[in-house]
Amino acid sequence: MEPFPQHVFVCTQEKPEGVKSCSAACSGEVLAALHRELEKQGAAGKVQVTTCGCLGLCDEGPIITVHPEGVWYRGVKAADVPEIVGSHLRSGNPVGRLVWNDASAMRTMITEHGEQYRAMLKAKEQAGVLPDDLNELIRGFMSSRAVLTGLELDVFTTVAEGASAETVAEKIHASRRGTEALLNALAALKLLRKENGIFRNTPLSTRFFAETSPDSARQALLHTANLWQRWSNLSGSVRTGTPAPRTSDGERVKTFIAAMDRNARERSQAVLKAVGTEGIRRILDLGGGSAAYSIAFACANPAVTAEVLDLADVIPLTREYIQTAGLAGRIQARVGDMLRDRLGDGFDLVLLSAICHMFSPEQNRSLFGRAHAALAPGGRLLVQDFILEPEKTAPRFAALFSLNMLVGTPSGSSYSEPEYAAWLADAGFHDLRRVRLPGPAGLLLATRS
Repeated sequence: MEPFPQHVFVCTQEKPEGVKSCSAACSGEVLAALHRELEKQGAAGKVQVTTCGCLGLCDEGPIITVHPEGVWYRGVKAADVPEIVGSHLRSGNPVGRLVWNDASAMRTMITEHGEQYRAMLKAKEQAGVLPDDLNELIRGFMSSRAVLTGLELDVFTTVAEGASAETVAEKIHASRRGTEALLNALAALKLLRKENGIFRNTPLSTRFFAETSPDSARQALLHTANLWQRWSNLSGSVRTGTPAPRTSDGERVKTFIAAMDRNARERSQAVLKAVGTEGIRRILDLGGGSAAYSIAFACANPAVTAEVLDLADVIPLTREYIQTAGLAGRIQARVGDMLRDRLGDGFDLVLLSAICHMFSPEQNRSLFGRAHAALAPGGRLLVQDFILEPEKTAPRFAALFSLNMLVGTPSGSSYSEPEYAAWLADAGFHDLRRVRLPGPAGLLLATRS
């Protein structure tokens, strides 16, 4: 059975540098071009496109196969894709100059490739060589740090449409030697292009890393650069159980709130769909930061009003986000400590998004009790956080995030669903419901009796 008339497979297998592969021959660009061209020619819903692992023909890549015809294309370039879509996928005429139909030669090459691969694995095993994926895991910080440094120095904004290493160094007030090494590394990571000594942004870095782009994520990503400093002290925090030394300044608060805002805007529609707005008129958004979730609920339901409670150095930023959204009349922001100050009462929904991981179990028990008192009868508490499975070893991001809380807070952690369930029950909540969303965070909804 074929759910689509045609099924296209594109090899995107990654291999070590220096080893021939479809990905090294730019199969990723071919894949992107294929999706674009299918959409452009009105065939996006008629052809299934699937990436696949090694097909054993690495020297001839990129390789594309089309089924059920069983047509194999080799050496495909992005520029060939419009012809493949128009001639073959839409009109049924394979592009002859790219077709590889020597089954005997293909079979021989695939067999030899398989034998070489198995021999290589055996030799590595016998020699006790560190597996490639494990080595990449350990050295992953190198790529990360290069990108973060590029963001900190605002390299991508500076490069713009094209600049030499010397020009960039002068503009960012850095050494020519260091700047050139960084730019070359970013080009190796395919975040810059280099032609005749001139560096240019790629479409991705132009869109997400340059400050001039409306989709720029630079301010939000600078929060990750700040996290780097604390994670560098992870060994010390594991030994002592205390957070890494940190400094607090307005710029760090700004980047943190920008990062939280970007995360919240990405997830707000999924949260709205899970919770709904029926019966919700008053919202209390504890630690709401940019007020992104309050803004989403207010936009979805014109009857909703909200109060955002956050710390003194955050609230001025909160008000800016609310003002930009045009909701200053319906969303209020006030300074307060959610663990100590009066929360108010009669709310239909209390939001705790990315909050509980900052606190100890005892503090969360107290916070849930305070949230219960702030709700009207039948009101709901929404917890969004990185929720661990009972053994606390999955999801992976949530387990790693516990280390982030170790280096960043006196007593915070990721917590499991059974822990949350116990705290909520003790606070008087019932009808606990977990909603699993795409991504690392999930939802817990509970109702006040």
